[in-house]
Amino acid sequence: MKRTLTEALLSWKNNSEKKPLIIKGVRQCGKTYLLKEFGKEYYDDVAYFNFEENEALGKVFENDFDVKRILFDLGLYLGRTIKPHTTLIIFDEIQVCSRAITSLKYFCENAPEYHIACAGSLIGIALNKPTSFPVGKVDFLNLYPMSFSEFVRANGEEVLADYIEGYNGDTIVSELVGSKLSMLLKQYYATGGMPEVVLTWVNTHDIEKVEIVQQRIIDSYELDFAKHAPIKDFPKLTAIWHSIPEQLARDNNKFIFGHVKKGWRAKDLEDALEWLIDAGLAYKVCRIEKPFMPMSSYAEPTVFKLYMADVGILRKLSKLPYEVILESSPTYVEFKGAMTENYVLCELIKSADKEPYYWNSGNSAEVDFVIQCGKEIVPIEVKSEKNVKARSLAEYRKKYQPAVSVKTSMRIETTGKEVLNIPLYLISSIKQTISNKSK
Repeated sequence: MKRTLTEALLSWKNNSEKKPLIIKGVRQCGKTYLLKEFGKEYYDDVAYFNFEENEALGKVFENDFDVKRILFDLGLYLGRTIKPHTTLIIFDEIQVCSRAITSLKYFCENAPEYHIACAGSLIGIALNKPTSFPVGKVDFLNLYPMSFSEFVRANGEEVLADYIEGYNGDTIVSELVGSKLSMLLKQYYATGGMPEVVLTWVNTHDIEKVEIVQQRIIDSYELDFAKHAPIKDFPKLTAIWHSIPEQLARDNNKFIFGHVKKGWRAKDLEDALEWLIDAGLAYKVCRIEKPFMPMSSYAEPTVFKLYMADVGILRKLSKLPYEVILESSPTYVEFKGAMTENYVLCELIKSADKEPYYWNSGNSAEVDFVIQCGKEIVPIEVKSEKNVKARSLAEYRKKYQPAVSVKTSMRIETTGKEVLNIPLYLISSIKQTISNKSK
């Protein structure tokens, strides 16, 4: 299945000043598959090493960081010579071997002609440990679960995927296009973007088989809690993880530590929460007091919402039947807003590669997301259906007079210069739409 990050990988390959590359991303989002496929297509050879499957590989890095010796030993392990420029060296699950991470510094300084790409399911955890990390000696890319446009393309809808990726707000979406994309978006809410889940859906269109794969992924995450997190944090991680859908379903979906388990407080859970965030499993969206730059200076780190990294995993953990989404059942009304917000957040992060904030004014108004696009601070109001009344956005605009605001819903309508109306299934186009309208 085609991933848009391939273009960034190609730019890295062709960069004469490249450094060893680390791809970060949640477990099972497709890092290994992407690197192997990229190596097959753009290199003569792929030298693949998995530190989790073969712990003996770590011994190659034990004695010293002599790059020539390391390459010789790795080639001996493979039974063939690792060549500069034409071999892609893949270090998978590199977080298992801290000295392999450290060695990247010496590959960067002493053997830049060798192309090394690394992946790790819990690399975010490893990078925060007090090890000798090669600061400034590696390049980074983030791989997320498949975006909506990638999902559309995987379903064989190449024309629609191109339409999404090329949309800039210049034209009104036709009813035919809107209808097809709306149906695909409902399917995406059910499956999410984990590649194995998407492939199962594409091949079978059987939601029961999809949920078997989703449950297997959830089980693997919870196994990571037990295997890799501090023992004292395991019950806390599990409790926080399972509380996310419940807290998002509340009218005020601000995350409250006391709702995780009675008697637990922030100081008891903060370390476990950071572990989930570092692992890429959860996104923390902080409240912003005022929409000014730099935005981080006005954020309140103790007031936040917590979302999941994949909308399909959120649906599965919520035990929400696919038919309820497909038929827009009345019993889905309460949770529909949370699902839609989680989807929009993931699309914003994938397209902008950074997490937004949210804004509220007491109990009178709340804008779902606030992002920075170039020199503009842009408020975004999210509606799950065709309701386009945006009272909170109106209050925000009255108070701060932003140059650009965004409403996103299932409704197709004309877009003004100050308030852009972007359909939910095209929200990934927000940067180019804003840029186009600002001309």
